[in-house]
Amino acid sequence: MKKYIIYFGILVVGLLLGWLLFGDSSKKETEHNPNKVSETNQMWTCSMHPQIMQPEAGDCPICGMDLIPAESGSDGLLVDQFKLTENAIALANIQTTIVGKGNVDGNTIKLSGKIAENEEANAVQVSYFSGRIERLNVSFTGEEVRKGQLLATIYSPELYAAQQELITASSLKESQPALYKAVRNKLKLWKLSENQINQIEETQKVKENFPVYATVSGTVTEKLVEQGDYIKQGQPLLKIANLNTVWANFDVYENQIELFKRGQEVLVTTNAYTNKEFKGKVDFIEPILNTKTRTVTLRVVLNNKNDAFKPGMFVTANIERVSSSSDEVLTIPASAVLWTGERSVVYLKTSPDQTIFEMREVVLGNQIGNEYEVLEGLFIGNEIVTNGTFTVDAAAQLQGKKSMMNKDGGKVMTSHEGHLGIDNNALKEENGHTNMNERLEVSEKFQEQLKVVYNDYINLKDALVKEDSKNTSVNATSLLNNLIKVDMKLLLDNNAHTHWMSLVGNIKSSAIAIYKTSDIKGQRDHFKYLSSHLINAVQLFGVNEKVYVEFCSMADNNNGAYWLSKEEKVINPYFGNAMLNCGEIKHVIE
Repeated sequence: MKKYIIYFGILVVGLLLGWLLFGDSSKKETEHNPNKVSETNQMWTCSMHPQIMQPEAGDCPICGMDLIPAESGSDGLLVDQFKLTENAIALANIQTTIVGKGNVDGNTIKLSGKIAENEEANAVQVSYFSGRIERLNVSFTGEEVRKGQLLATIYSPELYAAQQELITASSLKESQPALYKAVRNKLKLWKLSENQINQIEETQKVKENFPVYATVSGTVTEKLVEQGDYIKQGQPLLKIANLNTVWANFDVYENQIELFKRGQEVLVTTNAYTNKEFKGKVDFIEPILNTKTRTVTLRVVLNNKNDAFKPGMFVTANIERVSSSSDEVLTIPASAVLWTGERSVVYLKTSPDQTIFEMREVVLGNQIGNEYEVLEGLFIGNEIVTNGTFTVDAAAQLQGKKSMMNKDGGKVMTSHEGHLGIDNNALKEENGHTNMNERLEVSEKFQEQLKVVYNDYINLKDALVKEDSKNTSVNATSLLNNLIKVDMKLLLDNNAHTHWMSLVGNIKSSAIAIYKTSDIKGQRDHFKYLSSHLINAVQLFGVNEKVYVEFCSMADNNNGAYWLSKEEKVINPYFGNAMLNCGEIKHVIE
């Protein structure tokens, strides 16, 4: 018995000594090695960009700094939910709004359009007899003319002969009155006035050159002939527009058509007169839908006696929405919505007391001012992100949650696994050669800003050709910085704004992935996605220069890949010196 007591005592003393000797050192090791964390759900963030949340240590994809442990894990969150720290929300200025039903009666709908000539007031000045233009008195397009003003002088053999007939018939008007009357009527059909005919008859002299007078007043919009031209009877000489009134044509999407009717009052503004509003009324709503743009034209007639409006000028209309006093709808701010293709998404704050978010797809109705009607997806009392939505979406992507570009969620992929969770097959269908191939009308200033991004892309492409991974990352950073400077407010057209919103996030993610990757092969993997999205952007908006879309069937493991080039010569960025000239021109964007 004593022997067992002694053994037990030795065991207890050994355990005590082990705890005293090694327990404290283990604690110190944990303190000095913060990367060693027992919890498997530890998240990592960036001190400069706290919206970044990743499941493992590494570098910040934005600034490259070492990630630090986040304040807490994501215990208790549903599969599609993710959490942001209070610090991240403060630095990114993320703001939320409670959704509620609001009476939209009295709200206005904003439309974008252009000034056009009033076709009802347009006229075409024609020649009523054949001949040669001896003198053209209209010098240039845009010249003002008045009714009765001399426009041209024409030598006409037919008219010369008809005048001689009149002189002969005038001497026979007593004996052959029918012949005399027929000759006079012939000259009247050629638009000679009674005074002109009487003058020929009285003077008994034939005029070699006959004048053509303006039948209307207005502005010459097109010269159709030049001095010395031979013309036929009825041939147009000039197009004349009366610009005392003009049309303002606006595009209305098919889901908005029911909101408008003839006679609605419209307030029109233009950048040319920033502090002025011009009143007009809806005069016409086109009965045929444009199947390409899914819009109809809404026409407003504007008074233009002061020449304030010029045809081709961009204008904006604010129109009272047609609705009954009891018409209530669920609306959300436009800043809350992200678009990608046919999907519209918002970010829902799921808990009033915690900074937990999840993506929610919504079905939108009409745009009313700066808000959208919500038909499906949200309910009264939901709290949604209305400022900093892109930042929240980036956090969702990096945590592998459902996001604008990753509707199914899943693990955040590395540079060798894919493209921030984006489905490769889906991207191949959006490689710029499907349905996004129509040029949208945008301002030159927007095109200039996009061109800066395009030039960064070209520099990035050239670095890949030289297999220079460091300069590839530098140019990706420059592209990101200039992408942020592209001003979406320059896109007055709703369709252009929607397309840009769906593209800018994809371009940004691709550039971030290239910047984050130091391996040239990984950079080339992401470059094919960047090229795909930028082809769409350049095709849709233009950069005011000729762009070559080139293709190599052997790139991407023989799946093929595209890229953009400023020159016709093929220089392949996917293989470098190994296959420098492999590829072909598939398309030219003028």
